[in-house]
Amino acid sequence: MSQQILNYVDGELKPSKNGTTIDNIDPSIGRVYSTLPASSTEDVNGAVLAAKKALPQWSGLSIEKRSKILHRIADNIEARREELALAESVDNGKPKHLANQIDIPRAAANFRFFASAIVGNSTDANVMEGQAVNYTRRKSIGVVGCISPWNLPLYLFTWKIAPALATGNCVIAKPSELTPMTAFLLSDVCIESGLPAGVLNILHGYGAEVGQAIVEHPEIKAISFTGGTNTGKKLAATAAPMFKKLSLELGGKNPNIIFEDCDFDEMLETTVRSSFTNQGEICLCGSRILVQNTFYDRFCSAFVDRVNKLVVGDPLTEVSMGALISYDHLQKIKYYVALAKEEGGTVLTGGREVRISGRCAEGYFYAPTVIAGLGNGCRFNQEEIFGPIVSIIPFKSEDEAINMANDTTYGLSATIWTSDVKRAHNVAHRLEAGVIWINCWLLRDLRTPFGGMKASGVGREGGDEALRFFTEAQNVCIKL
Repeated sequence: MSQQILNYVDGELKPSKNGTTIDNIDPSIGRVYSTLPASSTEDVNGAVLAAKKALPQWSGLSIEKRSKILHRIADNIEARREELALAESVDNGKPKHLANQIDIPRAAANFRFFASAIVGNSTDANVMEGQAVNYTRRKSIGVVGCISPWNLPLYLFTWKIAPALATGNCVIAKPSELTPMTAFLLSDVCIESGLPAGVLNILHGYGAEVGQAIVEHPEIKAISFTGGTNTGKKLAATAAPMFKKLSLELGGKNPNIIFEDCDFDEMLETTVRSSFTNQGEICLCGSRILVQNTFYDRFCSAFVDRVNKLVVGDPLTEVSMGALISYDHLQKIKYYVALAKEEGGTVLTGGREVRISGRCAEGYFYAPTVIAGLGNGCRFNQEEIFGPIVSIIPFKSEDEAINMANDTTYGLSATIWTSDVKRAHNVAHRLEAGVIWINCWLLRDLRTPFGGMKASGVGREGGDEALRFFTEAQNVCIKL
């Protein structure tokens, strides 16, 4: 019998009001293992009522008391780390050891960081000599919506929820319908941690139904969304005329720019990680590898050799890559590999499904794939694929590398590999991307702003940026 996931509304776990459910598939075995509520506008309305009821008490609670509750949630996430990591692996298909080392610790860190940030946060005062004193306070917005994706389920869910709660808002949150399990378990963590009823409400269901209802609700004053660019466009079209605050973290087609003077061994190891970690299903993965032509052949040979050593298999074992998120996503990956061949590309390695014997015989597995021989302007190098596929493109000059890196509609992140400090800064400053890594990848400081340019999003999250997004600035002027 499959496990039943429930909504978390007004401090209680309950089914959707219409009683209908959605099947939830374990992608590593290709079979249904749980069900989740197919929530609707009626559920959103009930959650908003609960949030509005809880808002005066929560927003009026002292910072110290809010901080203490959020720290307790972090403690309980850490205490249930193994359980949550297993749930994340089964739900998403990612290797369990990856969830245990990164996803779950980061979820706890998100709560702990913002629980501490609000205690140390300060306000501004400006004196008009002999006339007035102005002070700025930041007040909670009220009821806000947080909608998160399937690739890093609890990691990104808490990335939004934690600052929203820390700043005194009540939250209506929706995880992806493809990966609802750890959000459901977080509901239990919040009950266990003593979070007051109605402060956080978690609704499950399809984005087009419950997600859209969250965006459309007039009492939800801000929306933080991470997901695909096309969905972000639709969301913005609804929310913008309602004058809601919007934070949109959308797609990417990130360049990894490698100059010949880099530390080759460190670059190679990190580039394999930045290409295929989490099956390439991270918005920050470097899917376009731009390599200086003077050592292009050396790089291709060494990179393919390292990629061939990656192990694809049962995510509950010590493998490099697990299963793709869904059957549909597997078909998308296969489509783009076929497209690359049509556009004149050569598959250097991969380009095939992987069949796993035993428990995972019906799972959705694909080999890490490296494509060469394509120009930067082709569809394969312009459209977000979001899977274990990268292309390698040679460049001659610094200017050519920068022009290719910027020649997409996206601008989320970029990585630069060079031992020339002046070049590193100059290239970074000319790139159209919100996050730049130099001689590293995915090295994240939670205090720094995160987000993209162009079609990769609107606004920034993280650190003070998140605290600002989930609050309204209010100036108070006192005449002397």
